[in-house]
Amino acid sequence: MNSLRRFEILIPLQFNDGTEVSDDLISDALLEIVGEFGALSYYPNSVQGRWTNEDTVYIDRNSKIVIDIQNTPENIQWMRDYKARWKEKLDQLDLWLISYEIDVF
Repeated sequence: MNSLRRFEILIPLQFNDGTEVSDDLISDALLEIVGEFGALSYYPNSVQGRWTNEDTVYIDRNSKIVIDIQNTPENIQWMRDYKARWKEKLDQLDLWLISYEIDVF
């Protein structure tokens, strides 16, 4: 059995000022992962999140990217760098990126 790690990334569908993130920009985010790893799963239906920062309540609409890749230090670093790039491109205070080991049978 290979050691795999699943990454889940919440991609905002709106910028913090409420304007919509373009389909082209979301497509670029997806294609960057496919270009590096060859595949992903994308859940375009929105998931609503609510959170506060410095007494401001934010209501987010997000889509979700899921990718299962080899659990290597290089892949983990690539995903950390991806998060940093897209956090900046999407002008976000943060992007939610989680990971955990998985077993595929």
